[in-house]
Amino acid sequence: QVQLVESGGGSVQVGGSLRLSCVASGLLIAGNCMGWFRQAPGKEREGVAMLNADGVREYYADSVKGRFTVSRDNAKNTVYPQMNSLKPEDTAMYYCAADLGGCGVTMMASWFEIWGQGTQVTVSS
Repeated sequence: QVQLVESGGGSVQVGGSLRLSCVASGLLIAGNCMGWFRQAPGKEREGVAMLNADGVREYYADSVKGRFTVSRDNAKNTVYPQMNSLKPEDTAMYYCAADLGGCGVTMMASWFEIWGQGTQVTVSS
């Protein structure tokens, strides 16, 4: 059974940092396109960061570019987004996802087949 489990969410003040984790089971992160999405209440799901199967090529939404960094630990089969300089507008449920067909040039939620249950991030001023 393929499963993605996120953790690391919480409450942080503006300007703070958080590192989320996504542990995969039944799926090797190395060799698959892994993405992070977020969804705030009343808003559409937004792709924020993506790491290609080679673990080298990265994609970031303009809203997080320069503040978020995605990486992976193959030995732990885990993907991490490091989120720095957090803003109130970063408040959302964050989801890890896998695109088994490989990363596209952008992030479309419909292209990702496997999803985690999400972890909440709240940034307060």
